[in-house]
Amino acid sequence: MSRIGLAPIRVPSGVEVSILKDKVVVKGPKGTLERVFSERVSFSIDDGVISVARRDDERESKAIHGLSRALLANMVKGVSEGFSKELQTVGVGYRASLNGSTLELQVGYSHPVRIDAPEGVVFEVPEPTKIIVSGIDKQKVGQAAADVRAVRPPEPYKGKGIRYVDERVRRKAGKAGVTSA
Repeated sequence: MSRIGLAPIRVPSGVEVSILKDKVVVKGPKGTLERVFSERVSFSIDDGVISVARRDDERESKAIHGLSRALLANMVKGVSEGFSKELQTVGVGYRASLNGSTLELQVGYSHPVRIDAPEGVVFEVPEPTKIIVSGIDKQKVGQAAADVRAVRPPEPYKGKGIRYVDERVRRKAGKAGVTSA
């Protein structure tokens, strides 16, 4: 039994959810998201609460049940609050800057690395070592943040690179010096 799939989704005020046959459109103060869901699940709205039900008890239906509920809950949260990921650069001379909607990274290469913001995603650079990726679609925000991190992932010896703010980098000791006897 899916515990996640059975949990109701509360719709905050200012958010409008319209359910067509297998397509759900969510409109809110931050924007509009739409997604086509599997025919194995159905949605119903009662007094500002959305419930997700599966059509049968087949294995695939059970697997899709919780996923569909989580995706719809993320859509509702995205159009009302939005999502964001924070990254930081660690290293001497490592910095980020914003040129329009393009993120420019100086991370130890001979040239600056430029990353264009995908549609629906916004980059912010409040300080040269901090990058904020935000938007209404959780998947796009996470992928954009992963793409920025992939330019220079943190290395285990000195910890230099681009990392999430809450990420803990495991450090290695490095080479042990050879002593002569």
